[in-house]
Amino acid sequence: MRTLDDLTAGDRFAGGPLVVTEADILEFAGRYDPQPFHLDPVAAGETVFGGLAASGWHTAALTMRMIVDGEGELAGGFVGLGIEELAWPQPVRPGDVLRIESEVLGVSPSASRPDRGTVRMRTLTYNQKSEVVQRFTAVLLVPRRTGLPGERQVGNG
Repeated sequence: MRTLDDLTAGDRFAGGPLVVTEADILEFAGRYDPQPFHLDPVAAGETVFGGLAASGWHTAALTMRMIVDGEGELAGGFVGLGIEELAWPQPVRPGDVLRIESEVLGVSPSASRPDRGTVRMRTLTYNQKSEVVQRFTAVLLVPRRTGLPGERQVGNG
């Protein structure tokens, strides 16, 4: 598990692959984003998408799964403080095979809380054609090595 002390700008991590099925798209949309272009392949053909497309929120959820299961492994988990960017430049379609690449953009120890800091991380989600289907930049709360339970604190006293 990586702590703030283990991360530097430029570090990269991968995740995936995940296959997106039509059933997955329909199930997610039926529960969380019930719009015709996510629910009905025939109706979707008459929309700007020109066919069935996964909800962007579904793509975000799949991306999060690949982040958690991927190489990044942050101590304390992926605790999001905010999102700077979230964009879906291409739709996700049934049969797409997704993968992610994450890059640490910056690491900032906290001035007031020495046991933690923040990390800016950009994650790009790609389909099997290497097209970016999602751009996601988040600010994460990450513990420092000396802030983990059971770690001996070094210093005065």
